[in-house]
Amino acid sequence: MSARHYDVIVLGAGSAGLTAGIYLGRAKLKTLIINEGTVGGQMVLTHAVANYPGVLETGGFQLSQIMKQQARQFGCKIESNVEVTQLDLISKVKQVEIDHDEVYTADAVIIATGGKPRKLGLLSEDQFKGLGISYCATCDGDFYAGKDIIVVGGGNSALEEAVSLTKWVNSVTIIHQFDHFQAHQHAIDEATNHPKISFIMESEITKFLGNDTVEGVSIINKRTGETSVVPTNGVFIYIGYLPNSEKFKGIVDLSEYGEVIVDENMKSNLPGVFAAGDIRKKKYRQITTAVSDGTIAALSTIDYIQNLKNNFV
Repeated sequence: MSARHYDVIVLGAGSAGLTAGIYLGRAKLKTLIINEGTVGGQMVLTHAVANYPGVLETGGFQLSQIMKQQARQFGCKIESNVEVTQLDLISKVKQVEIDHDEVYTADAVIIATGGKPRKLGLLSEDQFKGLGISYCATCDGDFYAGKDIIVVGGGNSALEEAVSLTKWVNSVTIIHQFDHFQAHQHAIDEATNHPKISFIMESEITKFLGNDTVEGVSIINKRTGETSVVPTNGVFIYIGYLPNSEKFKGIVDLSEYGEVIVDENMKSNLPGVFAAGDIRKKKYRQITTAVSDGTIAALSTIDYIQNLKNNFV
């Protein structure tokens, strides 16, 4: 199995990974971007992006396609919908195997694998995934036209996606475990003032109900202990994300939550290994912060490659 060599391999093709690719390509570094899913990452799941500087409003999918096109125009090769089956990030020359078949090597690697939606963890959740349970309004919202749905969560994503779902659905009930929201005020105002949206606070779902598809949920009020059933045609869950870092355990330093620990230059504890975007330990996770991370990671990588060629590292 012969290995093809690149200057840099970027693991992940979300906003951080694609931005890194754009900068690396412009610097004339031979760059490979590997992505295990659809190009765009969590950006694709965002229905409307209205706070990206220089863009009045666009869809997350549309923005991801522009970034993808830019990366390719600057010479990046993109491999998507593949599985990373083996990694060597410790050696001076890094190695990445995909699909137990193709092997690539590189002088540096940028980890930008992002995160995945956090689940409630109920036994009935997997049973109804895709059968009334969704984690993506953009992907599945139009399937619920004229129906009554539930959104779970109290952060920006939950409230913003609840508002976006009102374009299709008859009503949205937001179920949140606390008596207050963890969202920005503009998101709270937009959701609380919307005529199609109602709220059940201080409550948690304990079970999804139905036969072939979701028909309702059992909930418990955390303050009173009272239980009840809420009929619904579908449930959209927005309770945060988990970093896609399983493949890096025992290789790079991770936080207690599984995030890659890096310095302000996006350098990990391993020489030639950088991280950017939602995969790294940080407080704020936005498209703009991921783009910033990707920029810094790329510039740091360019410095590393140059020093490597000059035998400084």
